[in-house]
Amino acid sequence: MAMTLPKLRSGLQSVLRGSRSSEILKRSFASSAHDDEHETAKWEKITYAGIVTCTILTIYNLSKGHHHFEEPPPYPYLHIRNKEFPWGPDGLFEKKHH
Repeated sequence: MAMTLPKLRSGLQSVLRGSRSSEILKRSFASSAHDDEHETAKWEKITYAGIVTCTILTIYNLSKGHHHFEEPPPYPYLHIRNKEFPWGPDGLFEKKHH
């Protein structure tokens, strides 16, 4: 192990000193910095336009109102109570009519 560490260091140093070292270590991207700025600005504008559009559609949908259905007939077999609840004769989340 002691013999391989100096060889490894010298190999790395020779690679780093060579002319190809910058080519090996440099990451190449498909676009330039100017294109990245342009893409960022474009997607920022698209995001803001989407936020505005969704907000307008939400306000429109909420302002229309909704259809209210008629109350169903009070069928006697729907609320059969053989034993009273601990909190009273009505259900825990039902409206109290008395």
